[in-house]
Amino acid sequence: MRYLKWTVPAVAALLVVSFLHYTLPRHDVVRIVGTNTQRMDLGENAFFFASPDAGTNTATAGNRDIKFINAVRPNGKTIVYRNEDTGWGWPPYFKVNSFDIQAKATDLTSTEAEPKWVVVTRYGWRNQLFTTFPNAVKLREVASPEVTVIPWFNIFFFVALGGLAILVRGMWMQFRERTIDPALEDVGDAWDRESGLARKRTRTNVGRFKAWMRSLRS
Repeated sequence: MRYLKWTVPAVAALLVVSFLHYTLPRHDVVRIVGTNTQRMDLGENAFFFASPDAGTNTATAGNRDIKFINAVRPNGKTIVYRNEDTGWGWPPYFKVNSFDIQAKATDLTSTEAEPKWVVVTRYGWRNQLFTTFPNAVKLREVASPEVTVIPWFNIFFFVALGGLAILVRGMWMQFRERTIDPALEDVGDAWDRESGLARKRTRTNVGRFKAWMRSLRS
């Protein structure tokens, strides 16, 4: 039970952290080296892909063309982004301009000799085993790879989340103080009264029994 007591909260915390890590936006500074569109048959990894682009046929959701952006990080490591609309689905980025982003990515393509550095705002994970790719949400050209990107949305999100947690905790403490604790005290008092009456009845019955035994001896 002691291990279960710590395992359940740990698993719950891991799920929450994984969900936020996948959903919240992150920023990569990369050099775009190419763009392409590829027909893919989605299987078990379909969960990690968005719905078909806004206005397209949803009947072929498991087999469709997906736009990709190929890039290289400043340290030379490659990364591939998918470029899909999220529409009104989840995550709530309301992205419907994947074709415009693809055109912009093509325009920002550069070589190692004359690089163009781009900040890619994206969400999701790159996993080679399950063939999943982060989804590029926004592109912004910057002067150099040493640019500092401040994740304002994530900062505001966690501040708001912390404030909400403090508010909920305060409401819970007030509810507990005003409702639960008095109810528990009433239950405890009732239990004490019942226990006292039971002990009193027990002593009375024992006394009567002893008196009856004495009357028999006399």
